[in-house]
Amino acid sequence: MVKNTDSMQSLDDSMTDLNVSAPPNTQPRMLNQHYQAPQTTQQLPVRLNQPTQLVGIDNHTKLLMNRIATGAATAEERAAWQEHVAAVKARTQSAHDMQRLQWEQQQARVLPQYQQHMAAMHPRSNPIGFSGPMPSSPIQNVSPDSGSNLGPMSKVWMPSVPPSDAQVEHGRQDYELQLRLLEQQNRKRLSMAREEQERIAAPKVDRQGHEAYHAQFKKEAARKHNAEQQQKEQLRMHQEYQRGMNEMSDNLEYQAEQGNLYASDQPAKSNPALEDYQMQLHLLDQSNKKRFATARAEQTHLSRQATPANAAKYTEPFCKFLTDNPTVFHAVSAIKKQLKDAGFSELSERDGWDLKTGGSYFVERNGSSLIAFTVGGSYKTGNGAAILAGHVDALTAKLKPISQVPNKAGYLQLGVAPYAGAPNSTWWDRDLGIGGRVLIKEGDKIVSKLVKLGWPIARIPTLAPHFGAAAVGPFNAETQMVPIIGLDSSESSSEERVEPFSQPSILGGGDNASTFVSTQPPRLVKAIGNELGLSASTYSNIVNWELELFDVQPATVGGLDKEFIFAGQVLGRTHRFQAIMLTWAAIQALIETKDDAGDSSQLQVVGLFDDEEIGSGLRQGARSNFLPTVLERAVGALADHKLASDVMGRTYANSFLVSSDVTHAVNPNFLGAYLENHAPHLNVGVVVSADSNGHMTTDSVSTAILQRCAEKVGAKLQVFQIRNDSRSGGTVGPMLSSMTGIRAVDAGIPQLSMHSIRATTGSLDPGLGVKMFVGFLSGFEEVDSEFRG
Repeated sequence: MVKNTDSMQSLDDSMTDLNVSAPPNTQPRMLNQHYQAPQTTQQLPVRLNQPTQLVGIDNHTKLLMNRIATGAATAEERAAWQEHVAAVKARTQSAHDMQRLQWEQQQARVLPQYQQHMAAMHPRSNPIGFSGPMPSSPIQNVSPDSGSNLGPMSKVWMPSVPPSDAQVEHGRQDYELQLRLLEQQNRKRLSMAREEQERIAAPKVDRQGHEAYHAQFKKEAARKHNAEQQQKEQLRMHQEYQRGMNEMSDNLEYQAEQGNLYASDQPAKSNPALEDYQMQLHLLDQSNKKRFATARAEQTHLSRQATPANAAKYTEPFCKFLTDNPTVFHAVSAIKKQLKDAGFSELSERDGWDLKTGGSYFVERNGSSLIAFTVGGSYKTGNGAAILAGHVDALTAKLKPISQVPNKAGYLQLGVAPYAGAPNSTWWDRDLGIGGRVLIKEGDKIVSKLVKLGWPIARIPTLAPHFGAAAVGPFNAETQMVPIIGLDSSESSSEERVEPFSQPSILGGGDNASTFVSTQPPRLVKAIGNELGLSASTYSNIVNWELELFDVQPATVGGLDKEFIFAGQVLGRTHRFQAIMLTWAAIQALIETKDDAGDSSQLQVVGLFDDEEIGSGLRQGARSNFLPTVLERAVGALADHKLASDVMGRTYANSFLVSSDVTHAVNPNFLGAYLENHAPHLNVGVVVSADSNGHMTTDSVSTAILQRCAEKVGAKLQVFQIRNDSRSGGTVGPMLSSMTGIRAVDAGIPQLSMHSIRATTGSLDPGLGVKMFVGFLSGFEEVDSEFRG
């Protein structure tokens, strides 16, 4: 309901504004106390001298018409008003009514002139509100019976000649016209009031991209409406199907009872009516199944489009994944669980593989690298693979093999070593936790367990600027960037101190089973052991560990409209935030396309590698044999372990690799560092990275292939290239492509503050990455046929 506003006056005011006056049938208004107008001899049942009056008092009628004008009237009130209007229109005015109407019209014309004249002659007088005799003026009072042209002070103009029938009809028509004008005016005011209220109540989203926002809002509303209609249609078809099945069952039961379907004393006879009904039901069932399949396909297509609405649903899961998995071991373990929950089967490099078309599998190496793949239901030996490859490692500080260092100035410190350039200046004064994997002896087995001390434990303190040049640097990473993890308590101070170089650096072996824990800070051993459920007597079961520092601040969305993600772990090239972003998006895309593999004739592969930040040269890195070995074993298992000599060559030639890594988003404070027209923006889409010196695998053909895949899901592709006076970084793309001969392109998600402990990306970018990768995994096979000669 629209509220009444200042722009909607009462109906009394409306009639005054429109100069509406009904023919009078009661006493005229008194403008002079010395003269009383004669009473009318006839009283009509409907009073029309007031602006609004039904049958009853004036206030009730005014309220009624105001409710009608503002749209608040009930159906009964509207019906009563229409009845009243019809009665007024049908009524014939008397001669006296017309005389009164003419008098009021004459009064309206002459009165303003007289007021001006009297104001000029008597500036301090009030010609309307006077209480005594009127002063003489050029316009004299005239008797009502004079028949002359009356001045404004005349009370009633009663012409000696009664009005004709035509005059009466003219008055009635004039009144009808004024009623119509009143209704039109009220409708116009009501419309204006509604528009004003909607404008005030509308959400204010006037930022950059306002028009695009509203266009997207309308598009999303239409999409939701279509989805709702599809669901209703599916429900209707299902109900129709069930109704048909019930009818058939009832029909069969009835005919069985009547003996028409089966007879005990004679062979079964054909029933043409029943057979025809069964055929119609079968056709209906086939039609419903086809419509269901079409609706599901349409819904899947819409859900895979790279729209802001579809991308936004990945923001929160991605931030949670980052916060819960601060190290490479945690990330790979969490991804394994996701894959198992999605129906993937785990393989071991040590065992034989028995694979089937349509199956989904994964295999890990070292607990820090993983390859997952789905076999197309129509896969044939020698067909290609659509491959997404990235890395999960990131800049960090790892604990040294012997992390206990001599305490200085009453502080407990921790021995750490840089990994890929960290800790750097962005690590100063940050709240750092400790996590990784721990090897524990359990009976006659050595097991690996994950540990995460998620509260602030370590900190690398800066030197206050008051100390001058010493606070400016450069700083020695070995002696001036050593984390503090506590204060040197009396208990630890009482322990025997050993000179660092006085004895051999023994980690284990010999007769001392607790040699490893004796080389680590005792209080850290205690914290790790308690987190793993060990007791003081079993701390010595810790055989070894691989621990590192990480930023404990959770990943979060930020910005006025939550347009950003601020995080310390983004799989890619800052701390873990950069590294995980692309590999997480790739895994989500593989899981989402798993159920569609039945129609595919290729392999869909995602490879997550460790050690990219330090050259990928280790066994779990992209430069190792991990990916080629997995592909060869998979293809061999699918060929019953009988491979022709050219099978792998054909497989690689038919394959395509997307090397997924983060790239640089444009920084508004350093525009001069970017190449014009090659500076990606956040929340727009995946970025193709190019480099003329071969640091990236991108070329014209690979770019065109990825562009065609992007078009299938409505995704946008940006482009990045470094300036000629800067040096480009590298990815896993060139090493994998050169090793196998697979066509490849480098593409990733843009971010700010690369190689910082805490980076920034767009809140929609993880989801846009997922949708782009879905388009690649599900669309490459068709796109590749366009490029095949």
